[in-house]
Amino acid sequence: MRSSWRRFAAACFLLVLVSVATPAQEETTEPTFSTEVKVVNVLATVRTKSGQIINDLNKDDFSLTENGRAQTIKYFSRESDLPLTIGLLVDTSMSQAKVLENERSASFQFVDQVLREGKDKVFVTQFDMAVLTRQPLTSSRRDLEQSLPYVDTPSRRDLQSQTGGGTLLFDAVVKASREIMSTQGNRKAIIILSDGGDNGSDETLESAIEAAQRADTLIYSIFYSDPGFYGGFGGGEGKDIMERLAKETGGSFFEVSKKHDISEIYGIIEHELRSQYNLGFVSDEPVRVSEFRKLQLSVDRKGLVVEARTRYWAQR
Repeated sequence: MRSSWRRFAAACFLLVLVSVATPAQEETTEPTFSTEVKVVNVLATVRTKSGQIINDLNKDDFSLTENGRAQTIKYFSRESDLPLTIGLLVDTSMSQAKVLENERSASFQFVDQVLREGKDKVFVTQFDMAVLTRQPLTSSRRDLEQSLPYVDTPSRRDLQSQTGGGTLLFDAVVKASREIMSTQGNRKAIIILSDGGDNGSDETLESAIEAAQRADTLIYSIFYSDPGFYGGFGGGEGKDIMERLAKETGGSFFEVSKKHDISEIYGIIEHELRSQYNLGFVSDEPVRVSEFRKLQLSVDRKGLVVEARTRYWAQR
């Protein structure tokens, strides 16, 4: 009887020791995040005033505000290897007839250098009096090589049967943003080759910018104009339009000239896409009503220029 009691007492003593040595389960569980927490990602490129890309900054070098309120940058990385989704939007209206061959050859060279088959995706859309996707999203160089030659100006028959406008730039941006980019989760960029003229779009410049912003898509505008088509005076307000599309979505604006040909510009875009910063924050203001919120990203180092989107769509 005594031995049984001793064994029982020893077991109880060991149980107490184990309970003291082992912390409570709730104290050792990993922290979890509520599904209500929404991280806002901001892609940014930083340059010197002379245009040189800076890619050695750290999180503490950046400051971020939303609607004027300072935000805490919780996530930070230098993006060089994430998958890319790129849309090529090529102006094939008659004002581009003389420069289109250069655009096609440079576009394929760019895609050939940038595309990592099985990882990155590209689609090709042309716009003139209609918006036509020549190549849906693909990771195949062969598909792109076969589709780019079909990117061309309207035929005489098309022009004779034309009704409505002749350069649907804004419609093309909205269509690409809503129907393609909004369903993609990678880093997203639209590259537009155009003289910026729009004639006949149902959409406006503002709605085109808004569609790209909602789809978290950067726009890289390549202003390529045939001055002879406009009697030597260029494309009017087209340059301003192309600049706004790039600036307000966080991309970059380029102009083809004797100093900078289209192949060189494509090389700069390729380098930029591989040299971005990705910053993430959780807003201190809960989203009660879906709305656009203003963003301002800056760096502490003097003499540097930040290219990032100026607002984002806060979805309830």
